[in-house]
Amino acid sequence: MSGTHNHYERRRIRRYRIRKRVIGSSERPRLSVFRSSKHIYAQVIDDIRGVTLVSASSREDLATRVEGKGKTAVSTAVGKLVAERAKEKGVDKVCFDRGGYLYHGRVKALADGARAAGLNF
Repeated sequence: MSGTHNHYERRRIRRYRIRKRVIGSSERPRLSVFRSSKHIYAQVIDDIRGVTLVSASSREDLATRVEGKGKTAVSTAVGKLVAERAKEKGVDKVCFDRGGYLYHGRVKALADGARAAGLNF
């Protein structure tokens, strides 16, 4: 990957750099975030076994959970939902994988929602 890169390639480079360091185990799985232009997705993954333990997304029916308007409020609701599902599975601690996205806006809102619901990063 030499020369100039578009923003998709730059995100892929950042994502690989993050993934070298962030590894999910059974004691501390990885909370992975994917952000598209319309939706946001979160998964709690055990990388040792190669299993997704819990997932949540903004495509689910979140009408009762959203407080406020806009995609940031929906991201907070997704963070709370994934944290509640993880707590049901017995997961309290996670390591956060921002997926190459900058830690602000919707990604930060998802992380704050998960923290508010009881997950420890």
